[in-house]
Amino acid sequence: MKVLGIDIGGSGIKGAPVDTQRGTLLAERHRIPTPQPATPAAVARVVGEVARHFRWRGPIGCAFPAVIKNGVVQTAANVDESWIGVNGAKLFSRSTKCPVLLLNDADAAGVAEVQFGRGKGHKGVLLLLTLGTGIGSALFVNGVLVPNTELGHAEVDGKDAEKRGSEQAKKKHGLSWKDWAKEVNKVLATMETLLSPDRIILGGGVSAKYDHYMKYLKSRAEIVPAKLENDAGIVGAALIDQHVLAQGVSGRSSSAKKATRRAPPRAARRAAQKGRRRS
Repeated sequence: MKVLGIDIGGSGIKGAPVDTQRGTLLAERHRIPTPQPATPAAVARVVGEVARHFRWRGPIGCAFPAVIKNGVVQTAANVDESWIGVNGAKLFSRSTKCPVLLLNDADAAGVAEVQFGRGKGHKGVLLLLTLGTGIGSALFVNGVLVPNTELGHAEVDGKDAEKRGSEQAKKKHGLSWKDWAKEVNKVLATMETLLSPDRIILGGGVSAKYDHYMKYLKSRAEIVPAKLENDAGIVGAALIDQHVLAQGVSGRSSSAKKATRRAPPRAARRAAQKGRRRS
């Protein structure tokens, strides 16, 4: 099955059609800078542009940097505060004219890694951290997602974790890979105190540069880079309609419900028509 996956981040909105059976992109991803301010109307306009770039007329999965419940945005740490309370699934469905499902961006990346990457078949406590504009988190216990953890906002030495260990923090403070890794180690230590993970997957914008800093990282848990690297959010967003997520994690727009509702078999329709004639 082909689904358009769109990953909405604090600095960029990128998407591509995805082969959901293989977890691969079917075209080169298309990226547009996130509008500033990242208001609902502005972001919806860009999401529509991404869909039109691929001339898409089918299901879409969107990964969004916030707590998502039943398609409604609950928080707004790295986007405009006007997002809080907005039904993003319905908004994007209108801007793309396609059925849209919505989930947390780090949860999407985690689902992709569990399905096709370095979380596949893992038993125990698995934690994925995306290090980008902020820090996103996805937590799995024996392969089951605990949604909307948002551990990038956990306090680490008096600051949000993402203020220390995100890629944006590295750029903002001009840190070397070694000095930045020291900050990441503080985040990892806090995660271990809270969760005692067995494996930690590092994803996000710096996942492709893992060789620059992996020798400086320290953790009791096994640390590995995301196999899907920065495409994990796109792939995971596309997987949302494959029943990978538990019920209630994703948001389903009304048009998505109509699009995924199966028509009765032909024989059943004929039988129903005969019954109506008899009555």
